[in-house]
Amino acid sequence: MDPLEALVAQIQGLSSTPGDIARLHIILKQADDSLRAESTRLSPVLGQLAPSEHSLGFLYVLDAFTSGQISKQQAETSVPIITGFINACNAEQIRLAPEKFVLVCKRLKDQVMMLEAPIRGAGPLLTAARKLQLSTEHLTPLHSDFLMLCVLAKCYKTGLSILEDDIFEVDQPRDLFLYCYYGGMICIGLKRFQKALDLLHNVVTAPMSTLNAIAVEAYKKYILVSLIHHGQLSTSLPKYASSVAQRSLKNFCQPYIELASSYGTEKIAELEAYVQTNTEKFENDNNLGLVKQVVLSMYKRNIQRLTQTYLTLSLQDIANTVQLNSPKEAEMHVLQMIQDGEIYATINQRDGMVRFLEDPEQYKTCEMIENIDSSIQRIMALSRKLSAMDEQISCDQLYLSKVGRERQRYDFDDFDVPTKFNI
Repeated sequence: MDPLEALVAQIQGLSSTPGDIARLHIILKQADDSLRAESTRLSPVLGQLAPSEHSLGFLYVLDAFTSGQISKQQAETSVPIITGFINACNAEQIRLAPEKFVLVCKRLKDQVMMLEAPIRGAGPLLTAARKLQLSTEHLTPLHSDFLMLCVLAKCYKTGLSILEDDIFEVDQPRDLFLYCYYGGMICIGLKRFQKALDLLHNVVTAPMSTLNAIAVEAYKKYILVSLIHHGQLSTSLPKYASSVAQRSLKNFCQPYIELASSYGTEKIAELEAYVQTNTEKFENDNNLGLVKQVVLSMYKRNIQRLTQTYLTLSLQDIANTVQLNSPKEAEMHVLQMIQDGEIYATINQRDGMVRFLEDPEQYKTCEMIENIDSSIQRIMALSRKLSAMDEQISCDQLYLSKVGRERQRYDFDDFDVPTKFNI
């Protein structure tokens, strides 16, 4: 019998019980090199296997089948095969060979990008990440690829679904950097700026021995989003940020630091002049759109300051004070801010007057109480998780040995130790 046919028969016969699958896994490992050598003959083999029943065998064959360089035309054939496998495969079987499964999924990402159709890979990679996860707290190598495809396809709401999970288990630091970076971009696309700041902050303050490009790009966006959302930027990084980030990060983001300084003057003309001078730099970083939002946010910030001083003000006065071109433009800004919940006001169309109001939220509705209770429950759950992790780390042998090496050794002579105790 042809070796390939024999392998197919073994896959079909040893894919039912856990014991058989364990035996099959050994056989597949031994046949891995020969499968790659036969990659051009594997298309008919895939047709003889059911992805849901023979998931482990199908994975090995599919890995060999997609291992070589492919053209756009071949990608059109390959993408549906990989997608169908991901959707149908058995999670328990593919977790026996997670590296191979990740490799196949990353090839899917590369192929849909080659076809300039990232949206075709977003759904399958979300399914793949969920099947690979042992729990929702686990960050897989596929999370960042899924989020990247969502960013490219502008499927921001789809990407948000995976960002709601609290991540506590990370295999590779790079996966966390990319997950938070792309997650931050998705939240920016949805204008969920506080969530974006949290994710980008995680990149900037994550432990690192050398500065990496992901952290630099994240810090640039962090500066811009801070200005948009808070109207200011703290120039000093928190103490728990790595010394490398504290020492070097700002040097690679100087135009953005200067933009924040210009923003702090509250002079719109000066800010616009700086942006005009450095447009090429921001455009090369693909951040020009965010920079323009920073400029618009200064108009909003200046209007918000007016609410702290005046009860009523004409649209003409607002336009003059905020340096807008006309009362109509001022009206559009005020209406948008009212809609976004950034200010509380009414506009009298007849006399062109704006009346500023107090926040109507009394924090006593059922919905608000449910939101507060949900936040309290989540904080309590996080507290319990942190306590459990602290206890786990304090018992870890590697951690204890490292702390033991670094801790200064003391002798009893260093302390005034009594030799007798009176009871």
